[in-house]
Amino acid sequence: MVSGLTVSERRLALVVSGLLAVCGLAMAVVGRNDLLGTHGFVVLAFSLGIIALVASRYLGPEPSEERLSHYYDEPTKVGIVLAMVWAVVGMFFGVWVAALLAWPDLTFDAAWASFGRIRPVHTSGVIFGFGGNALIATSFHVLQRTTRARLPDQFSPWFVLIGYNLFCVLAASGYFMGLTQSKEYAEPEWYADLWLVIVWVVYFLIYIRTLQRRKEPHIYVANWYYMAFILVVAILHIVNNLAVPVSLGHAKSYSLFSGVQDAMTQWWYGHNAVAFFLTAGFLGMMYYYLPKRAGRPIFSYRLSIISFWGITFMYMWAGSHHLHYTALPQWVQTLGMTFSVVLLVPSWASAGNALATLNGAWHKVRDDATLRFMMVAAVFYGLSTFEGSFMAIRAVNSLSHYTDWTVGHVHAGALGWVAMITFGSLYALVPWMWKQERMYSPALVEVHFWLALTGTIIYVFAMWNSGIIQGLMWRTYNDSGTLAYSFIDSLVAMHPYYIARTVGGLLFFAGAVVASYNIWMTIRMSRRAEPAVQGAADMPAAVAIVPGE
Repeated sequence: MVSGLTVSERRLALVVSGLLAVCGLAMAVVGRNDLLGTHGFVVLAFSLGIIALVASRYLGPEPSEERLSHYYDEPTKVGIVLAMVWAVVGMFFGVWVAALLAWPDLTFDAAWASFGRIRPVHTSGVIFGFGGNALIATSFHVLQRTTRARLPDQFSPWFVLIGYNLFCVLAASGYFMGLTQSKEYAEPEWYADLWLVIVWVVYFLIYIRTLQRRKEPHIYVANWYYMAFILVVAILHIVNNLAVPVSLGHAKSYSLFSGVQDAMTQWWYGHNAVAFFLTAGFLGMMYYYLPKRAGRPIFSYRLSIISFWGITFMYMWAGSHHLHYTALPQWVQTLGMTFSVVLLVPSWASAGNALATLNGAWHKVRDDATLRFMMVAAVFYGLSTFEGSFMAIRAVNSLSHYTDWTVGHVHAGALGWVAMITFGSLYALVPWMWKQERMYSPALVEVHFWLALTGTIIYVFAMWNSGIIQGLMWRTYNDSGTLAYSFIDSLVAMHPYYIARTVGGLLFFAGAVVASYNIWMTIRMSRRAEPAVQGAADMPAAVAIVPGE
């Protein structure tokens, strides 16, 4: 990492790390009687570790100009490893959280292990830790190949990757300590949110600077999706996290919004986090890695652009369908419902485009588990978007909302779409990054596929059954007009489904462990074997040998 930096970039890394260490020290001092101080020590220790790493190699030889003849893939490699670390951590806590619903004593009387604390560790670990690192890693790879331009410098990609993971550490450790804003997908407190804004702006600038330097005149559609993900997530994050801290020496803050305005802002953020973090970003991944792995062009490039603009425009209006039957004005609820139903068109356009791309390559899907991951992801994307549009309808929402049906829907998207397309993309990317012909064990890729698919189906079907039964029990009245079932009755009815949910999650977690082992062994194998020769097609255009020139 450090050896790839120029002397001026190493100096900049020391300056930035030093400033961050000063901030950590200040947090530790002013927050000495508050949990802010604990996080101050975390930031300080993190910064000193980076300073020690850079300083230990500061006097090493400067990289040669020959580096400019190759793409800068080191951040992508580290991002892949970090994504898999967060996958194992986040999914482990997911299994634990699922088990808590069936066996509540699994908290072991520890406050940090309560459902309310480890549940956001699971959601943030999987969405932001696993998903976020995978998006950063793959976006750096896709951006360079589709623009035929190297990343603009060596320092800023590391700043984004390391700074983003500092945010993830602050978030997860804060949850264990009970620090939370109590906002879905936006739990970290104000100082962590400010840090993420800085990191995200640098991420956006990397994209802009690389696109400005591109040697390919056309901006490939995957970059449109990645750019929408970066830009809109920044807007969502800033607005939803506008808050006033109790004091600069206190970790707690209070939202700038209140009441129904706060709820509307939160679900404008929450649903668009699904739209642009968990959909747009991963569609960018799909539009590059699926055609590349299948060896087929996209079925319809025009359809991919129509889908992009449909998703980008319509998703922004859909968040209010989370607030049916609340104090939110009826017309706002109806607006969200209407746009949610219309969203089915651009969503199915992308799902259908992906499956149609596989025409002529179905024999590869049969034989290649990596491509099968991507195919199943496209199927689940179509299924989840149909279900989401259906559940947004007010009459259906009256049955589904606040039940496990919503949990099943979320995990059909998270496991079946997001995780599947990510694992498929990483299985394609890892051999390319470490210059190997294939993964360490194709058989383990096959094992992972069936573990993941079986776990997803068990999980989702258990929650579908559980949720519909819940909804029906909660709205069933007897002849005297009172509820026929108590809340405890519904919990007893859910118990076998919660056990099935845990089993499904455990299978999916086992698959993630298998994937981590396979990726790690592929990396080790690359260190022992002679790397394949990097072809001219995998070099920036300035030095690539282009036919006809």
